[in-house]
Amino acid sequence: MNEGVWTIIYPTTNLEASKALFATLLGSDPIADSPYYVGFQVGKQHIGLNPHGHREGQSGPQAFYHVSDIKATMQALIDGGATSNAEPRDVGGGRLVGSVKDADGNVIGLLEDPVAG
Repeated sequence: MNEGVWTIIYPTTNLEASKALFATLLGSDPIADSPYYVGFQVGKQHIGLNPHGHREGQSGPQAFYHVSDIKATMQALIDGGATSNAEPRDVGGGRLVGSVKDADGNVIGLLEDPVAG
């Protein structure tokens, strides 16, 4: 199941300056604030700042579609003509992220949250 785009991650080379800018833009303090990731929540929308994004090949903001099964979704997209860009990996707390590229080279981010139990 695809729940749509709820997460957008911005790469940053100056985490403190970006954090201040987004706090002003969004009118709230971050809900996650560490040297390796800063995250803001506005309703269901999550905005993240990744200080390693550029080194990881991120050239600009990346949208992430929230899906219930990242591996199955990636395989279906690959079967439909996409190519693998980043295999799913745990980024903390069981949250998995990965991505594919479409035929034009656009990155499609995928995110699977752990099932609440």
